[in-house]
Amino acid sequence: QCFIFSITVNANLTSLPEKHLVLLRDGRTLIGYLRSIDQFANLVLHQTVERIHVGKKYGDIPRGIFVVRGENVVLLGEIDLEKESDTPLQQVSIEEILEEQRVEQQAKQESEKLKVQALKERGLSIPRADTLDEY
Repeated sequence: QCFIFSITVNANLTSLPEKHLVLLRDGRTLIGYLRSIDQFANLVLHQTVERIHVGKKYGDIPRGIFVVRGENVVLLGEIDLEKESDTPLQQVSIEEILEEQRVEQQAKQESEKLKVQALKERGLSIPRADTLDEY
């Protein structure tokens, strides 16, 4: 760990209270204020919300302080606060977005089952996604 790097980063982060979006490897989207980062992309986010998108709707689940291990970070980007309010998406309650997400996931699972069944009938197979995570 480089002590000088840590001081430099912290000095820069405290002077820039800007929101950041973090896309994780498991598909989750986090939005919060970046408070710390290191050379491995380990992050500490403050006032974090987990944003769930379904169609043209979204919902925010408050998460507070969030520590993210660097290997799970796919994308880190700064949010332009002026453009954030101009989104065409409609904000809905947490309960509503979670229900819509559940319905969407069920539809995807049914579609995937039909695709696997059609491939089996033709003598083909595709590897399951959960077995690929082990490599």
